[in-house]
Amino acid sequence: MQLNIEEMARKAAEGHPDYTPDVAPPDTELEAFFSRFAQLVAAAVKDEAAKAIDARDTGDCTREDMEARRCAAAIRAMEVKT
Repeated sequence: MQLNIEEMARKAAEGHPDYTPDVAPPDTELEAFFSRFAQLVAAAVKDEAAKAIDARDTGDCTREDMEARRCAAAIRAMEVKT
């Protein structure tokens, strides 16, 4: 599943009276805001997911703990695309 957070931010802005997406050229400052917002949200979601998996690690060397560590490391290594 891939979420387009940047598109979600645009949809959220549609109700704001100062947001005019059909004006050319596009507001590059606003587009940069949407991109940065999407990066921040994606990074926060990734961090929270890794923390949730970290909580499963009891500190032992059981198979489940080792798998939890691998999963958390894989999530942290994921590239955030916006």
